[in-house]
Amino acid sequence: MIAPIVLFSAAVLLVAYFIYGKRLSRRFDLDDSQPTPAVKVNDGVDYVPASSGLLLGQHFSAIAAAGPVVGPILAGIWFGWLPTLLWIVLGSIFVGGVHDFSSLVASVRHGGESIGNVVRRYLSPTAYRLFLIFVWLCLIYVVAAFTDITAQTFRSVGTSGEPFGAGVAASSVLYILAAMAMGILLYRFRVSPGKATLIFLPLVLFIIWIGPRMPSSLLTFFSTVSVKQWDVVLLSYCFIASVIPVWLLLQPRGYLGGWLLYLVIGAGLGGALFGGLKVTYPAVNLQGLSSALNGKALFPLLFITVACGACSGFHGIVASGTTSKQLAKERDAKPVGYGAMLLEAVVAILALATVMVLAPGDPSLKDDPNMIYARGIARYLGMIKIDPSLALSFALLAFSTFVYDTLDVCTRLARYIFQELTGLKGRFASFLSTVATLVLPLIFLLSTKEKGYLVAWPIFGSSNQLLAALTLLALAVWLKRSGRSIGFVVAPLVVMLSMSLWSLTLLVKPLLMGKLGPDTVISGVLGLVLMILSLFLIAETCRALRKKEGAGEAK
Repeated sequence: MIAPIVLFSAAVLLVAYFIYGKRLSRRFDLDDSQPTPAVKVNDGVDYVPASSGLLLGQHFSAIAAAGPVVGPILAGIWFGWLPTLLWIVLGSIFVGGVHDFSSLVASVRHGGESIGNVVRRYLSPTAYRLFLIFVWLCLIYVVAAFTDITAQTFRSVGTSGEPFGAGVAASSVLYILAAMAMGILLYRFRVSPGKATLIFLPLVLFIIWIGPRMPSSLLTFFSTVSVKQWDVVLLSYCFIASVIPVWLLLQPRGYLGGWLLYLVIGAGLGGALFGGLKVTYPAVNLQGLSSALNGKALFPLLFITVACGACSGFHGIVASGTTSKQLAKERDAKPVGYGAMLLEAVVAILALATVMVLAPGDPSLKDDPNMIYARGIARYLGMIKIDPSLALSFALLAFSTFVYDTLDVCTRLARYIFQELTGLKGRFASFLSTVATLVLPLIFLLSTKEKGYLVAWPIFGSSNQLLAALTLLALAVWLKRSGRSIGFVVAPLVVMLSMSLWSLTLLVKPLLMGKLGPDTVISGVLGLVLMILSLFLIAETCRALRKKEGAGEAK
């Protein structure tokens, strides 16, 4: 039965939140009497204090995205559910959670600055610029991969060929408009978050229902839009969403997206615990290791494939880029930074469960991960007599919502970093930096074949895990220079660094052996660039760690 596995995993994560999360909080001496950057600056655009509940929803939905769904499903199919589950649980507690929590606190202690600025303060100016370039490239991979995944969702069809994606696209448009209306009520009309939730949460559920029931002419139009056209539309959305104030869309949309995540988690837990479902997929898929991955080893690809479900460098950029500028109290860092990572692990476990209940050879295993996930959630909802089409629409909208939240946050962060690199300032600079960020994903998506995300995913996974390792390197330097213990970040650092560099070596190898092709050239060249950048940064960090502790550093 699947219920004991899910229940035990969730219990381990809950215990870890209270025990290990408390231990992490003590290491940083969190103090609510110290005003956070959001309170000090409070400029109404980027620095806006938010309640812990509102910020948790926004941060959770921003970091969750497609990663903890696509990664665990692919890893479960290829390697089997047992190694995937073990890495999700242990990785989120001792690696990803530590990375996210530490990144958030470090940014708060440095005036809401990004991890890049922490690197500049403790390493060399050259290391700082190379780190920013590395991060900017990683964010571009995220935008490219997740944009295409969302576009695939808008083109998805049901088992009998009906265009479910058109209804999801219609619901998505209404959802964004509802989020903006909520932001206006919250910040212009001063409606309390509780009252706004009572208004807009039922409205979102209505939007899910009405989307597939919109006028047939509109749905027909949406169904004729190609994946490549949706890619362009979504990148245009990223541009707009990343330059408008956070209170107008990012915060309320993230908050509502968090509620959708909670509802999906509830549906998944309900189905897994009370559905009487049996585990039919192999715990270890030996056949998958030899066929799906052409004989490549479980190590390091398991860690790279699961990605955000256990650890993600992108989380640290979110934590230090937007979340730290909204944290109202220092102690909120535990539920927002550490708690959100453990909640993401729950999402990953429930995504993995949709594979665990499938038999080897099931035709569904050939579907895109988003459809495997959506059909699994719809199966759970069907147990409480919810109409199958409505259940599938809900699951697909929830999935696309996860990605929306990441797309515009990611674009905003890339804009920040591009402006840091170039020194551009002002409103026009924001527009120019955003365009510069979105040009490369646009070129990549228009030049690749259908399902371009499959080309981007290995690069995204490797660079994302390597970014986590490099962030932990910077955090280790800060902790040592401020007189704190670095032991609790060293073990996650070693795991992430070894697995990501190993994976990059596998990506570069075909190129160096002369096996040229569109995919191998893209993966190999980008992998080589990332490897060179990372090796230089590692050398710079080792040099900095040998220095004596500095005086007057941020504690």
